Amino acid sequence: MVQGENSARHANDKQSVWIAVIVTIVVNGLITYLIFAEGFSGDVHFDLTILPMMNAIFNSFTTVFLLMALFFILRKNITMHRRFIYGAFTSTFLFLITYLTYHYLAESTSYGGSGILAGIYYFILITHIVLAAVIVPLAILTFLRGFKNQVRKHRKIARWTMPLWLYVSITGVLVYVMISPYY
Repeated sequence: MVQGENSARHANDKQSVWIAVIVTIVVNGLITYLIFAEGFSGDVHFDLTILPMMNAIFNSFTTVFLLMALFFILRKNITMHRRFIYGAFTSTFLFLITYLTYHYLAESTSYGGSGILAGIYYFILITHIVLAAVIVPLAILTFLRGFKNQVRKHRKIARWTMPLWLYVSITGVLVYVMISPYY
């Protein structure tokens, strides 16, 4: 019986890994495509600079939701922890929609600063981009393991996911604050 249960758990986790891989390929693939593809060439009848501001707002919500999720899990309140994780995924999804929309409709904005601030900006931007790509599979796999009550595996990966996701959401706001004067 134990052998059958382990086999079922392994298959269940394998399914979670595949879901994380597929979603990662789709999300990171869309973002990569938008970097290299020709953008929209028609007229847009609204101020596109509102979208990066919305990105920063959604990233701010994600940060707050993640901090609250951490707060509640440290107090062993799983129900509230889950609710805030759902909130973090929702605000991240909304961020993704506004991010993809903006980068489809608008050309990239260059940072106009110089000196030490430019160095700081590019350090934050590069680490943000790299870790944003990494956080996609980590967040999904962590979520699915928690959702499926695979507590040991969930905790093991969440120790990496939480600080990295917090870093990505915080640096997303910082990137916006630093580049917003150049829109």
